[in-house]
Amino acid sequence: MVGLLTAYTESCKISTMAKPYEAQKKGWDHQRIQALRRHMGLTQRELAERLGTRQQTISEWETGMYQPRGASTTLLSIIAEQSKFKYTASAPKNSVTGS
Repeated sequence: MVGLLTAYTESCKISTMAKPYEAQKKGWDHQRIQALRRHMGLTQRELAERLGTRQQTISEWETGMYQPRGASTTLLSIIAEQSKFKYTASAPKNSVTGS
């Protein structure tokens, strides 16, 4: 957790100097969060530690109860870029019922 927060703090300092580090802020829905965590091979608790939040928060995000906002979305984007996470949502499957 300390390492990621330090990196985030440093990126904020860098942004006031030369070229800022800009993580692409993506929409973080429950599927994207879970896919990122699995891509990294982390448990919910481990991801929570990296983000400086509770495991329950990660669970609530992954079940769609809540969505991350503010600094959490920025940190998720930074983690995703650092882990070279590429996520593309698959199109929903339409079920066709015959008569």
